[in-house]
Amino acid sequence: MRTGRAPGPPDKGRTRGPRSMLVRSSLSGLGVLLAYFCLPFTSAFTASTVLVLTGGLVVVAGLLVRQIRAIKVSPAPRAQAFGTLALTVPVFVVVFSLTYHLMSRAAPEHWSEPLSRLDAFYFTVTVIATVGFGDITAVSQAARAVVTVQMIGNLLLVGLIARVIMGAVQEGLARRGSAAD
Repeated sequence: MRTGRAPGPPDKGRTRGPRSMLVRSSLSGLGVLLAYFCLPFTSAFTASTVLVLTGGLVVVAGLLVRQIRAIKVSPAPRAQAFGTLALTVPVFVVVFSLTYHLMSRAAPEHWSEPLSRLDAFYFTVTVIATVGFGDITAVSQAARAVVTVQMIGNLLLVGLIARVIMGAVQEGLARRGSAAD
């Protein structure tokens, strides 16, 4: 029976696709982190910064929707799911890190200490990890509100989104399995 596939090593095409997906997504996530640390963010925390935070969260949500659809039709849904997380999590972290950094630049009294980019990144990661060392704390109502939004986003990212991604992987595997029949 002919499959329409060119002769050659059976796994060559399958392994290169997932690997390149993983590398591309990992490099994209790394690029997001490098941009955070290297780009000159010099504006103060203003109403437009709130719009940037909101826009960043909309971008994260749109990215997730697009990636979840891609997982369902991917020939390698597990690799696509890993790639989704390798890109989405850094974008999520950078959106909040940048917000905290800009808030601190505009009004250092929002925090227990002024936040450099690294401090803001560190604080964002400790909130995601639910470690809460207590060395940096939000002390103003505005800072606490933004941290609360991040905590809700963390719960969504870890719980709901992880479940949706795993469901998309299962659907993609089932689709791939039924296509082989």
